[in-house]
Amino acid sequence: MSAQAINSSTHVNPMTEHTPAIAPIPSAYSPHNHQHCVTSALQRASKICKTQGVRLTATRERVLELVWQSHRALGAYDLMAELAKDGRNSAPPTVYRALEFLQKMGLVHRIASLNAFIGCPHPGEQHSGCFLICQQCQRVQEMKGHNIQRLIEQESNASGFSMTSSIIEVAGLCPNCQTPSDDKQGQEQEQKER
Repeated sequence: MSAQAINSSTHVNPMTEHTPAIAPIPSAYSPHNHQHCVTSALQRASKICKTQGVRLTATRERVLELVWQSHRALGAYDLMAELAKDGRNSAPPTVYRALEFLQKMGLVHRIASLNAFIGCPHPGEQHSGCFLICQQCQRVQEMKGHNIQRLIEQESNASGFSMTSSIIEVAGLCPNCQTPSDDKQGQEQEQKER
């Protein structure tokens, strides 16, 4: 069975009608305005939820917005603290239900090694999760990774192994954190982006 067909990080396009394109989301590691990422993610979420006939409640929308604000994986308790600052219901069941909904709709991914969540830049597109995780700044970049997934599927099939999921998390250092001077520049760049 295909790794792309059975994976909690695999998404199939729920959009059945043609809709205008939304600007692509830039790399997590390149300098950019994060508000563009948030706006694009919310637009995509709205379209997907409308197509599926489900509600993107204010809490779900705010959780998605928080997840997209920095390209860093956020844990449920980080999200609870931010929701509490907003004066919203930040009880664990509320946040976990919102995250579960966003995962089910293909709008966020869970990064198992961090027990945290990031926004999906490819919602509505069939893909499996391949993530580059910076161990220093904690930014996470998702790759489509089609070639990697095909290789894993081929090797699994050749071994007679029946694969049910494949999620790849690669730990390392992003371009901004590879040297001490670059790390400082990366932190300065992040401050400018805020």
